[in-house]
Amino acid sequence: MFRFAHPEYLYGLYSIPVLILAFWYFARRRNRMLDRFAGKTLQPVLLPTYSRGKGVLRSGIWITALALLLVAASDPQIGTKLETVKQTGIDIYILLDVSLSMQAQDIQPSRLEKAKLEISNLIQKLHGDRLGLIVFAGEPFVQFPLTTDYSAASLFLDAAGVQTVPEQGTAIASAINLAVKSFDYNSKTEKVIVIFTDGEDHEGDIKQAIDNAKENNIVIYTIGLGSPDGVPIPLYNDQGQQTGFKKDAQGNIVLTKLDEATLQEIASETGGQYYRGANGRDELDIIYTDLSKIKKTEFGEKRVTDYEDRFYYFLAPAILLLLAEFFVSDRKSLLFGKLNRKLGLDQ
Repeated sequence: MFRFAHPEYLYGLYSIPVLILAFWYFARRRNRMLDRFAGKTLQPVLLPTYSRGKGVLRSGIWITALALLLVAASDPQIGTKLETVKQTGIDIYILLDVSLSMQAQDIQPSRLEKAKLEISNLIQKLHGDRLGLIVFAGEPFVQFPLTTDYSAASLFLDAAGVQTVPEQGTAIASAINLAVKSFDYNSKTEKVIVIFTDGEDHEGDIKQAIDNAKENNIVIYTIGLGSPDGVPIPLYNDQGQQTGFKKDAQGNIVLTKLDEATLQEIASETGGQYYRGANGRDELDIIYTDLSKIKKTEFGEKRVTDYEDRFYYFLAPAILLLLAEFFVSDRKSLLFGKLNRKLGLDQ
């Protein structure tokens, strides 16, 4: 099986015809200027050692070397063997609060951006574990299901925001119930939920959601983002410019406060831990240390091909050509004199 590890570099080959035309144009222009300066009868007298064919050769060497370097940069690979690899790990669902209160800036740059940064850091550390993301405000939605495709997970994480859900609120209980429902119970993997929220104005039956998680042996970690003292909630327009702060029906600025009691209850009842989010600290990194101690369970198999690099088959000739070009001068030689005459070029 053959493939290119970085096929995007092959787009550079489109420049080769352009370079050929450019070299041809400037060579023709140079020859015309030379003919205008001195007729063909005088050129052997004025420029007895000048070879037009050598210029064509040097241009060809440069173009060929560039094409080889582009192919080498794309890293051609050959599949040597097909292996079946067992997939082991744990299942983790991240519940991300995307309500308006998560735009508060008591944690920089905001509660929501702080949470997304931590989740992004976690994705980069995962090896074999399946990760899913549920975003919630008034209602929860599966942003992406359990997956080991961490690149796709990062793309979906970037798209998560206040605009992701149409209904505002903080439906923690509904989000927990959706996560419990979304786990794959056909595999015997350990299952963990991590909640990022300010916990304020939670909706639904928290006690029932906790019991639901406990019945399915799911451990829940909670990370509370914000200040218990309360801060205003900034509002933004479609261009991302702040237009003011959220106000109540009486025109008073609404303050959002961290509800730690609820988050502590959720974590302690399910055997997890509660952490308060803070600037300059990665709470999810601490949680990942705990998760790394959990026994990994096999949840499937996948067939992978072992590839070996073959870029040096193109890199080595390119280097040799460039070294050879260094020794090609514009002086004519017997060999190229014969070649020039065959091509109709005058030395």
